[in-house]
Amino acid sequence: MTDITRYQRQMLLEPIGETGQRRLGQSTALVIGCGALGSVAAELLVRAGVGCVRLVDRDFVEPTNLHRQSLFDQDDADRATPKAEAARRKLAAINPQVAVESLVADVHPGNILKIADGAQVILDGTDNYETRFLINDASVRLGLPWVYGGAVGAEGMQMNVLPHTAAEDTPWERAGLVTACLRCLFDSPPPPGSQPTCDTAGVLGPVAWMVASAQAVEAIKMLLGDWASVDRRLRQWEVWSGRTGAMDIGAARRTDCPCCATRRLDYLDRSAGSQTTTICGRMAVQVLPQGASAEGAEELTPRVDFEKIAAAIRSQGAVMVTPFTLRAELSYRDEPLCLTLFADGRAIIQGTRDVAIARAAYSQFIGL
Repeated sequence: MTDITRYQRQMLLEPIGETGQRRLGQSTALVIGCGALGSVAAELLVRAGVGCVRLVDRDFVEPTNLHRQSLFDQDDADRATPKAEAARRKLAAINPQVAVESLVADVHPGNILKIADGAQVILDGTDNYETRFLINDASVRLGLPWVYGGAVGAEGMQMNVLPHTAAEDTPWERAGLVTACLRCLFDSPPPPGSQPTCDTAGVLGPVAWMVASAQAVEAIKMLLGDWASVDRRLRQWEVWSGRTGAMDIGAARRTDCPCCATRRLDYLDRSAGSQTTTICGRMAVQVLPQGASAEGAEELTPRVDFEKIAAAIRSQGAVMVTPFTLRAELSYRDEPLCLTLFADGRAIIQGTRDVAIARAAYSQFIGL
């Protein structure tokens, strides 16, 4: 049996107590994205004794992450360690009582339902609206609450989604506590380039920590089943000036919402994903191997022989192989590129936003 004495200070809180602590220990939280928000929120959940914390991230650690992403250090950046794996190691050391699962993968329509299986809440640690709209669809399909968060510049936002479901049998629906879903508020993602990003507007580390802390608090309420205490507002902070704001999103729910009202799950029901994706706010493109499809679940068993590929391209530039990635500094058409290849054949190519160049470089050097 788990020794819960380490949570003694937390159990002194009346809404938790020993019963609540044991309930947390039997719960599973899914954190999608292990950047500034996801790393902090995941750490808080692990320290709080949530029984299983599942981490999913497609990216690797870079030096520019370190001022705000709490679970990573310089060695992780030097080795370009996948964020999900680096986070798992640190979290397992923080609290060995918690089962920390990591998946180095791109979340897409073909795998999100499998990834969310068994979770009681989803925390949004992503950096793009496309994935958030996909999380929203999965939330409505599964009847699973999720916790949105965003931070850029000195501004942060956070809200909870307690979705309306077809069966109308969730505890928050029975209590009349349904909120708006993401598509009730925003019918579609904003056009590319229309919103500031961390790379264009910067980000203050403490803002991300504030938002992630709010996300962790709300997730804990949900895992405890304290639905009446879950905040039903979209909260905003501008920490430099000290301005705050909030909007009631319970009242903002649309009866004509294409997602939670009419059950049109456009982002989840897409039959196939793009082979190339420009990484939000970065001079980088993600490339999937030929034949990969969003319909297929992400494979957990490595398919790529890093050493074989390294031997083939080592004459073209500097190559570093780790158990999780192959990283190569290469030149394509006289343009310097940095290619990071993952075990599933997926690659992130830095140095270009041109998907044609990224795909051609991938084909030339990797050939999958």
